[in-house]
Formats: sequence, structure tokens, C-alpha cells
Amino acid sequence: MRPEIVRALNEAGIERTFAIQELTLPIALAGDDVIGQARTGTGKTLGFGVPLLQRVITPGDGTPQALVVVPTRELCLQVTHDLTDASKHLGVRVTSIYGGRPYEQQIAALRKGVDVVIGTPGRLLDLAEQRHLVLGKVRSLVLDEADEMLDLGFLPDIERILTMVPDERQTMLFSATMPGPIITLARTFLNQPTHIRAEENDAGAIHERTKQFVYRAHSMDKTEMLARMLQARDRGLSMIFARTKRTAQKIADDLAERGFAVAAVHGDLGQGGREKALRAFRTGKVDVLVATDVAARGIDIDDVTHVINYQCPEDEKAYVHRIGRTGRAGRTGVAVTFVDWDEEARWKMISDALNLGKPEPVETYSTSDHLFSDLDIPSGSTGRLPLGLRTRAGLDAEPEEKLDRKPRKRSRRSRTGAGGSAEHAPTPESGSKEESRPRRTRRRSRAGVPVEGEAEQPQQTSAETPASDKPRRRRRRRANADQTAPSAD
Repeated sequence: MRPEIVRALNEAGIERTFAIQELTLPIALAGDDVIGQARTGTGKTLGFGVPLLQRVITPGDGTPQALVVVPTRELCLQVTHDLTDASKHLGVRVTSIYGGRPYEQQIAALRKGVDVVIGTPGRLLDLAEQRHLVLGKVRSLVLDEADEMLDLGFLPDIERILTMVPDERQTMLFSATMPGPIITLARTFLNQPTHIRAEENDAGAIHERTKQFVYRAHSMDKTEMLARMLQARDRGLSMIFARTKRTAQKIADDLAERGFAVAAVHGDLGQGGREKALRAFRTGKVDVLVATDVAARGIDIDDVTHVINYQCPEDEKAYVHRIGRTGRAGRTGVAVTFVDWDEEARWKMISDALNLGKPEPVETYSTSDHLFSDLDIPSGSTGRLPLGLRTRAGLDAEPEEKLDRKPRKRSRRSRTGAGGSAEHAPTPESGSKEESRPRRTRRRSRAGVPVEGEAEQPQQTSAETPASDKPRRRRRRRANADQTAPSAD
């Protein structure tokens, strides 16, 4: 590895490799195609990031040399952050391209020159078809979380992007699972890839270091249970998952009212609000993040100690990705799942599919003794956070980035005022659509000079007032009209 990369990783506290990295790096550094398969939170980003940065030539000509395709905006930001840290001594220009942000900023960054582009399929394809993003010199291509891109329907976009990059390239595909369409994609676009699996064939999809608890909870008591669970000893950053955007926001509002430093991430928030919440969570200004499944992948924060499923996940894949936010990078974690009475059948399917051995949740309430003992909650904890423990700065302490957009053009009606009077409106240009349109509204010529495109007409004036001292008013007349417009006076 280049010494600049080693030095940057050491400064970030990374001194040893995880299993997927140890197996992937020798093959990827040699320039061969790779299929990497490992559980979430095992260090796949640096498994492809280090070989990718190793092959970048600096200084480059500003055309992208490496492309990383990811399924979600949050994962795009996380990969960009990791690769920027690893390349800070190389002089490599890294930029992110994703939806929800103005095109102008991203186009300006591409024109300025970049070496590595990380992006989501839709926006990448859009800019490539507009010829703002040039993919003709890409030497390294990475498809990260390929199974998630399949689930989100991005596979046709991926195939179109793959036809735009040169045939002579290194391609690395990383995925937690390998469904049939992903295997077909790999066979079509990868050249004799080495398939690397970092676990034993019988290894579970969930880290053994993650303690899992499943409680049958009543919907009217869930918030009260949450408030007590968030006061557990040694609790660090915590994530709460809900199935719907409305539920996620309601949970955040309820916990904020109870004194917790909380933020929400869901689809009803703009991109600026989502990034503000994630920044506040990463920096510790808030220690509780409520999210829908849109954020289940892409939030790679080592200090998440608790994951709580407020609602039972849809299937075993959603469950694995949710609780994979904790127990990362060799740490331990706690995962709690609430199962309502009408969700028991769904939970049994998840438990059986993952061999969890927990088909029947334990009936639990906010006052149950086993809730306090399981999660090490201090006795006497109530549904509100004591004032002495409210030490976080909160979401309001994190400024929200203003996304610059082109100002909207005001309509002609708004320029003429609320009354709609056309007397003070700008003069239309000769030959314009407005000039040729018949109008019944009276308008004043400038300083007595007829408007361009109008014929000179006689005007009636009083004997006492010279014509030059009084602005003349006239009606617009239709073309080829013989009669003279009457005086406006």
C-alpha cells in the first residue's frame, strides 16, 4: 500500500484489517476483479476503497478515474467521508453525486475536476446522459450494497452505467447477500472475478456480539417503554426504527417532549434536514436517531450501542440491516424489537428464517421487572429524562445547510403589483408575443414617446397645457385599424 494511505488510516485509528479486508486487499491491489460478500459492519468500505485509491494517478486531468455506485444518499455520504479521510495525504479529489441536491453544485464540482466519484444510480445516470459526467476514463468501478440496489429497482440503471465505462477496467462488487440477479450481473460485467466470503458457510447473518431482546408490547405503552430503555446504564448513541414516516416523526416529537435529545430521518424531510440530523447524531449533539428503513443502510457509526425496532420489520432482511447498525467494528451492541399482537406471525417467520430461537415474544410492559433487569435500567426510572441528565446540545445546535437553488422567475402579474395594473409594467420588446396580443388595458408611453411598434397617432390636448408637458395616453389598437384611438382623458 502507498505510505500516504497507511499514514491517513493510522491517524484515523485504523491499524489492523478485518477479515473481509485481509482477504480482499491482496487480490484487489493486484488489479483483479472481486466479489466481496460479508455481513454489514465488517469493513467492506476500506476493502474496496484502499485498492481504488491505490490505482488513482495524481495529479489527474480532472476526469474521473474511479466510480463507486451506492444505493442510498446516506451511504453515499458515508463512503465519501471514509475515502476522503483515507486519501487526505494523496491529493485525490473526491466528490459525491446524489439526488436531493441542486444540480448546479455537482456540475460545478465535476467541471472543476475530480478523481473519484461516489454516487447514487439515478443522479449519476442523469449527469452522464447530460455529458456533465464523463465516464470514458474510469479505471476502477465499485458496486457497493448490490443486493440493496436490486431491491430498490436500480438494476436497469446499473446496467446502463456499466455500458458507459471502458471495458478495460477493474470491477469490484460487494454485497451482503448474493441473489440470482446479482450473480447474473457479476457474470455479465466482471472478468473472471474472485468470490470472497469472509465468514464460514454456516455463519449467521447477525453478529454474535449483539444481544437481542424481543418483547410483545402494547401500542399505547411503547413510548413509555422507550423512555425507560433510553435511560439504561452505559447507553451510548441509539437508533429507533419505524416502518412509516409519520410514525418516525411522532416518536421523535414524543421523546423530545420527554426531554431526550432526538432527531428524525425520513422521506418527508428535505435533504438538508436529513443531513442536519445525521451530522448532529454523529457529533453527539443528539444521542437518539429515529429513522425509517431509508437509513438502515449507510449509517456507519461505531458508537451505536442500542437499536430499537419500534415496529416489527417487514422481513428478515430488514431485521438484519436494522440491527446491523450496532455491534459494528468488533464492538458489542443491544437490539430490542417490539412486536404487537397483530405482528406475531410476521415475527415468527423472521425468527425461523434467521434461526434466532425466539418465536414467541415475552409479554412486556413499561413496569415489567424483566425489562429493567434485561437492559440494566436503574430502578425508579420514569417516562421522562431527569433534568440533570439532559446534557446534550440538541438538534437546534446543529446549523442546517442552505441548498442553493436558482431563484424562481416572478410572473408578470407579481411585477405589476397586487392590483394587476399594467401601467407600471415594463415595455414589451418589439415583435414579442405580448406585443402582438390585443390588449384592452390602457398603458402609458415613456415620456410621451410612443411605444416601439405602435404607429404615431394624433392626440387631443387642451389649449392651456402644451402637449410636451403632459404625458400622452392612447389605447392600443388592432393592426390595420383606421379609426384613431380616443383620448384616455
